[in-house]
Amino acid sequence: MVSRRDFFLGASAIGAAVATSAVSRVSLAALPEPVLQASADTQPPLQPGSGRPYNPVVTLNGWTLPWRMNNGVKEFHLVAEPVVRELAPGYKAHLWGYNGQSPGPTIEVVEGDRVRIFVTNKLPEHTSIHWHGQRLPNGMDGVSGLTQPAIPVGKTYVYEFVARRPGTFMYHPHADEMVQMAMGMMGFWVTHPREHHPLISEVDRDYCFLLNAYDIEPGAYTPKIMQMLDFNLWTFNSRVFPGIDPLVARQGERVRLRVGNLTMTNHPIHLHGHEFEVTGTDGGPTPLASRWPEVTTDVAVGQMRQVEFIASEEGDWALHCHKSHHTMNAMGHDVPTLVGVDHRDMTGKIARLVPDYMVMGERGMADMAEMPMPLPDNTVPMMTGDGPFGSVEMGGMFTLLKVRKEQAAGDYRNPGWFRHPPGSQAYEWTGALAEPSRTHDGGGQSMPLERPVEAPVDVQVRKPGGHAGH
Repeated sequence: MVSRRDFFLGASAIGAAVATSAVSRVSLAALPEPVLQASADTQPPLQPGSGRPYNPVVTLNGWTLPWRMNNGVKEFHLVAEPVVRELAPGYKAHLWGYNGQSPGPTIEVVEGDRVRIFVTNKLPEHTSIHWHGQRLPNGMDGVSGLTQPAIPVGKTYVYEFVARRPGTFMYHPHADEMVQMAMGMMGFWVTHPREHHPLISEVDRDYCFLLNAYDIEPGAYTPKIMQMLDFNLWTFNSRVFPGIDPLVARQGERVRLRVGNLTMTNHPIHLHGHEFEVTGTDGGPTPLASRWPEVTTDVAVGQMRQVEFIASEEGDWALHCHKSHHTMNAMGHDVPTLVGVDHRDMTGKIARLVPDYMVMGERGMADMAEMPMPLPDNTVPMMTGDGPFGSVEMGGMFTLLKVRKEQAAGDYRNPGWFRHPPGSQAYEWTGALAEPSRTHDGGGQSMPLERPVEAPVDVQVRKPGGHAGH
């Protein structure tokens, strides 16, 4: 019997072999050389060496795809192929992506550029690419069966159009979309303004990343592609904390964050220590009158959000999705809630049968970050990552914004942990504690009870199971 994991690993190997034999270097001689990237580290911004100038973006745990100029046309080469993506140090997944990575490389162009993208299919099945949010000829929209034939295995198709408006966009397949996006096929696209735009500010640092999710069982390598709701790995650019690089800024710099969502749910992205404004969507820059200060913006499925702020406050500030279970790594959905359950009598009895038995969850789940508990191969703890004062107890969609006075302009290196000035950090109180005031009269004076409660009422709280009402 062939498991889903073995099937996809085998199919990936066969597809790659077939495609490699079908697409020779001779047949690709007139195409731009495909550029591949194996590292999951954040790469420096790619300064434009040809074409119109622009201020490049930095892709979090990603990179920008180089191009060549051919008679005034900016040419790129994307290779759709099976990839191995490191989700966190020592934790790898067998995904599908572009040019050696998932997500694929960011494509950067300038408003008015004529763009030609060669797409070579080295997957085990046909594919296409949809240029999400772009204004372009209908036949270039990339919906297989509707606007074009799907790209067969081993073939190369060409997309060509003019980047008509500046903004933040994505690319992803529109062929066997459920499988291919669940396997990690997606990428970022940025169109910079050709000249000064009244609604687009000049910024000192411009970051971008995609929100994506996978259901990979602990110890496995390949996502469960049929899963629609109960994902267990929530990622920034296919990385989970503590594997997500920090964003860095010099104090006083203007910073732009571009975030795209290709998961199956919305994500309220929250930044600590600063207020920002939503300055753009995949529909373009937002009018000045529509902007207001915020610390959280909700990014719905298929949406882009562009936010800007002044990095005015020094420190190591959290940046994360505010759905609590999205800041955890792989976990079981059917684990019972044992908070407040007294295990003492039961623990001794079980330990006589299972010597290594450990109590979990009776005081909350923070112990999970400290337990030297054996894990399956190729996984990471549910809550992990150490800060200067102990376990951060986070995972998934969580990283840091590091703001420093001494961070040089254009320097994206991690400055290390922030040193708090004296008197600026929470500390333990060692003085006397006052007794808390409590209300004992049911209903109070404004809404008194007609009949006093004769005995306390215990409420049993149970989390609902399943997805009724979704």
